[in-house]
Amino acid sequence: MIAIVASVGLGLAGLAGCGGTVKSASGDSGSGAKKCGNFRIAMNPWVGYTADGAVVGYVAKHDLGCTVSYVNGKEEVSWQGMNSGTVDTILENWGHADLTKKYITQLKSVVDAGQTGNKGIIGWYVPPWMAEKYPDITDWKNLNKYASLFKTSESGDKGQLLDGDPSYVTNDEALVKNLKLNYKVVVGGSEAGLIQSFKSAEKNKTALLAYFYEPQWFFSEMKLVKVNLPAYTDGCDADAAKVACDYPPYNLNKLMSKKFADSGSPAATLVKNFQWTNDDQNEVAEYIAKDGMSNEAAAKKWVDANQDKVKEWLKGTGAS
Repeated sequence: MIAIVASVGLGLAGLAGCGGTVKSASGDSGSGAKKCGNFRIAMNPWVGYTADGAVVGYVAKHDLGCTVSYVNGKEEVSWQGMNSGTVDTILENWGHADLTKKYITQLKSVVDAGQTGNKGIIGWYVPPWMAEKYPDITDWKNLNKYASLFKTSESGDKGQLLDGDPSYVTNDEALVKNLKLNYKVVVGGSEAGLIQSFKSAEKNKTALLAYFYEPQWFFSEMKLVKVNLPAYTDGCDADAAKVACDYPPYNLNKLMSKKFADSGSPAATLVKNFQWTNDDQNEVAEYIAKDGMSNEAAAKKWVDANQDKVKEWLKGTGAS
């Protein structure tokens, strides 16, 4: 997600074993399908991505007869995998200008596979009870006034700004410094950890300011309130050390290794065609993270109910 953002035990466990690659059995291909062979999908550590991978992998297995592998890894490692030949695709990319320059522009080993249709938002959020009790807290200019509310053992005499997985792309250290905020960034460790922190803060009426993002199923359960940072304008984040503006809106895109894109695999066509909405992703993510469904079962439930969209994804693959 941007060096996002959000490991997700709730989502990844059903797709791959700890730290490795797990191959599923081949599904039955459509009668007119081209040979697919191996299809290796990067699995990055947030449940929205798990939803992407589960659904695309399910369709590839059951409609194209692919032997699907899910490769767990942080975002940068997944880019490296596309370059080295161990990963075929990243299904949700959150920017990464540095990696884009290295692998797409310079090495030319990775290609853009088009947009997912998902709209990404990153920012700082507070639980609903705080916005109700302190309505002006949603203006960043008032954050220092409330810094003492957010003090923790980890933040010392400063307010705590809780971040997620350390692999997420974040400008938070620079923002705190450049906006002269009396806060310390504390890394929480995972998407699941952030969600639990928000649940606890709302239940116990404790203060919490944390990095979070959309698309995200959790907003259907709790209406977190975004803090308004200085408005994003083109180029305001060009120098990472001098960032003093909000995160940009992200039109999330897909990536493929150049070798895979040129292979003629029907799975490559599937990836290019794959598009859905934030609501689609959130629905599958909620099946996995909240309802406790396996990734396979969650994908099947969504695919069975959305055959019109799936048929669009399969155009040009040879699937009947």
